Amino acid sequence: MDGGGTVPELLATRARQDPDRTAILVDPGEGMTFATWHRRSRRLAGALLAGGLRPGDRVVLHHGSRDWLDYAVAYCGVQLAGGVAVPSSDRLAAPQLRHVVEHCDARLLLHGPRSAPADPGVPSSTVDEITDGGGPGAGDEDGDDGGPAVGPGDLAQILYTSGTTGLPKGVAATHANLTAGSARHPRMRRFGHSEHLVHAFPIGTNAAQTMLLAALDAHPTVLVAPRFTPTRFARLVEERRAGTVFVVPAMAAELLTSGAVDRHDLSCVRLLGSTAAPLPPWVALRLAEALPGATIVNSYTSTEAAPAQVSMVFDPARPGAVGRAVDGTVAVRDAAGRPVPPGTPGEVWLRSPHPRAYYRDAAATSRTFAGGWVRMGDLGRLDAQGYLHLLDREQDIVKSGADKVSTIQVEAAVHEHPEVAEAAVFGIPHPVLGTAIAVAVVPRPGAPAPTLPQLRGFLLERLAGHELPTQVLVLDRLPRNDGGKVLKRLLREQAVTGPRTE
Repeated sequence: MDGGGTVPELLATRARQDPDRTAILVDPGEGMTFATWHRRSRRLAGALLAGGLRPGDRVVLHHGSRDWLDYAVAYCGVQLAGGVAVPSSDRLAAPQLRHVVEHCDARLLLHGPRSAPADPGVPSSTVDEITDGGGPGAGDEDGDDGGPAVGPGDLAQILYTSGTTGLPKGVAATHANLTAGSARHPRMRRFGHSEHLVHAFPIGTNAAQTMLLAALDAHPTVLVAPRFTPTRFARLVEERRAGTVFVVPAMAAELLTSGAVDRHDLSCVRLLGSTAAPLPPWVALRLAEALPGATIVNSYTSTEAAPAQVSMVFDPARPGAVGRAVDGTVAVRDAAGRPVPPGTPGEVWLRSPHPRAYYRDAAATSRTFAGGWVRMGDLGRLDAQGYLHLLDREQDIVKSGADKVSTIQVEAAVHEHPEVAEAAVFGIPHPVLGTAIAVAVVPRPGAPAPTLPQLRGFLLERLAGHELPTQVLVLDRLPRNDGGKVLKRLLREQAVTGPRTE
């Protein structure tokens, strides 16, 4: 794996090596070759430079999931012109978009043809509106890319976090960070077993950025499902005979509970990767049964830590493990930052090459990043063999009376209930304990929701008494952000007045 360099260099390499190969394909069939991607990006870069874009200027990219081709052109074109790409989603509410624009002090906003914001606060345009004006290209058609000199250490991207615990923070990454581990030689390209890689991640998420970089340096064509529905997603995998599929756990659960994996021939899948949150053991077990020819891989990282990650093939003997500390990438530490012995709970840290930082937030950067390490905000433990087991998010741990309860462990037990499709556990106020356990459940299609006594009875043999829920909230779906993470603060708000079973 070569790594290094810049993102536009990755694109230029593929345009030379595979000019006529389709890089990205958006269902139901709109595609773009590497040569076209490169040519359009260079043309955009030239137009941006002619319009006065300066090295380091931030450009917000506001695109919908059907705008992946324009988005990819905008991303590389901005960077080729020396600018900093700031991905966002057309799902953002107007105040959220304005926060992003103002916080990064954006010079310009590029949007898709179907996702023009009403009042972004800065000049806005589409890629075609800029390039159709006849701006010069950024380099010679057959020569090296021109424009400002862009190096590996230059800022390339600011990606805003989901804001599950407050206002989104901008996470800044250099070109060296984004290209770490990338392949330049054709024989070293990832996922060589596949001609198509399928995902449905929304633009503006870290998972989507990972897929965009995969389009630049992996072997298969990256096939985007603009909107995830389990039946359509499974049909797309079947029709394209996709060998590689990436999902978040919520998507994996829907594929199973909807029966989509049973109605479609997915024997083509050789690798199914799950990211963004721990894969519940019951989901991994059922995926392994439904896709016997596929390797099920769970990856653990964050927007702050990428590209550092730990991942492992699902092992039924270690259903709660997410990776192994074999290369010094992961550590579990106490509150003072000292490593703790195996089996001892502590804070999880990942070591990242060319680490990221919070943009214009030195205080938050110092709390999260230290000496190449990133504090993940999770509690976990390493077992005697070095496998990492997550216990919970720090802010999700429920302190009930004198006990601490891991919501991840309770969720895993609730997911074993035959009538539960999805579950999320959180704390609610309690007059005696201070905080008690509540659970939001989504019943399986056609199944009745379990009542609180039924659920507690089911869990008695699986959990300790202080881990049993005192309230059940029944929902049609769990509230999630674009990255697939459950918004537990909304569940807490609904717990008092929302529908529940007693």
